[in-house]
Amino acid sequence: MSATTTIIMTAPPSKSTIKLVPAQSHGEASSSQAQNQPPKSQKQMTKAERREQQERQRAAKAATKVAGPQLSGPNQNAAQAKKGAPPAASTSASVKKGGKGPDGKPTKETKETTSDDSARGLRIFSHFGLPKPPGPSKGDIHPAIIRLGLQFSEFKIAGANARCIATLTAFKTVIQDYVTPPNNTLSRHLLTHLSPQITHLVSARPMSVTMGNAIRELKLEISGSDIDLPEQDAKNLLCQKIDDYISERIIIADQVIQETAGTKIKDGDVILTYARSSVVEQVLVGAWDDGKQFSVLVVDSRPMLEGKKLLSVLSAMGIPCTYLLLPSIGSVITEVSTVLVGAHSLHSNGAVFSRAGTALVAMMAKQHSVPVVVCCETYKFAETIQLDSFTKNELAPAGDIFSSFPLTRSKDTLTLNKQPNLEILNPLYDLTPPSSITAVVTEVGVIPPSSISSIPLALGRTTL
Repeated sequence: MSATTTIIMTAPPSKSTIKLVPAQSHGEASSSQAQNQPPKSQKQMTKAERREQQERQRAAKAATKVAGPQLSGPNQNAAQAKKGAPPAASTSASVKKGGKGPDGKPTKETKETTSDDSARGLRIFSHFGLPKPPGPSKGDIHPAIIRLGLQFSEFKIAGANARCIATLTAFKTVIQDYVTPPNNTLSRHLLTHLSPQITHLVSARPMSVTMGNAIRELKLEISGSDIDLPEQDAKNLLCQKIDDYISERIIIADQVIQETAGTKIKDGDVILTYARSSVVEQVLVGAWDDGKQFSVLVVDSRPMLEGKKLLSVLSAMGIPCTYLLLPSIGSVITEVSTVLVGAHSLHSNGAVFSRAGTALVAMMAKQHSVPVVVCCETYKFAETIQLDSFTKNELAPAGDIFSSFPLTRSKDTLTLNKQPNLEILNPLYDLTPPSSITAVVTEVGVIPPSSISSIPLALGRTTL
């Protein structure tokens, strides 16, 4: 079908002219009509049109970044006019798309876009606590707390008992250096003074259950201190309370657990333990000192490889030891007499929150009818109920903290680091269900998992 010609006659006062204009096809006519129509609002657009508009905006933004810094104002319009591109609508439009504001700072949307682009990894695990160096100190932070925060973030102090003792010892230094301001009382102002110290420690590494219980007890002692007591005497009394807490709830409790759990070890037994627990270490060393002859299987896993420390202590004592990694547990579990493991925290439903891999060891032992005994102090008890290790957990530092095998190669070549298409995930803890636990040895006795919630009553109190 040939194109038709339209004759347009214009009659100005002086003369008449005739213009021949080619007729537009149907598609061209509709296209020109669409261009003449005003732009649709977001509500009038369909979902596909909105997506297409967003894709165009992203492509334009990416092209702008590649082309270099943008020109602003009339210079930008002039440069675009030379290139044949339409001029920018307005400065406000560029700011809205993620440019810079009048003060030269990125707008809010720009920051969000940048953070989205730089965010990598599995977002489903983004709520896991990641050890990091503490940020700038907010408030009056004691040097002992700053030093302790760095040790926490670098895992130089690890383990529930070690972290709790280090925290309480640092608080003793803070209390002794504290001076009550005029027109204030120690029982009121000291609590305010300790709050930024606690916040600083939590910023370095998430607070453990043991630290939370100890700090709660310390605050209770501070709020109940006598206001008529001289300041130095009150500080000495608080420090004495801290020493009593460490002695009664940790040191003496470990000694009682050592004696109780030691009776479960017989001559010729093969004891399997996972990672490193300070309480289990004392139990094994104490049983060997009592003259019992047994051997130990130390199961370990990356990236912490904490079992190497336990292995060095036990082998130095002369205890026969075998070291293996977690994937090999299936080949030795049939030779094991008892499994002894530690705990990070103990929950009221009988579940044990411990180093990642403990649940696998306990389930394998249950499958082969091997008793699983957990050694745990009562101050690790939490009244909460935890059903999995996903809702609350931490991330271990990437790479091996201790030297790796083979020793002929440098540590840098053996450590797996993050790459553009590789995200390393090392959960620090897992949850062992009560059905996989035979008994829990505490300083108040051997308790079955179904009776864990009775621990506060056994201590003569309603709560810890």
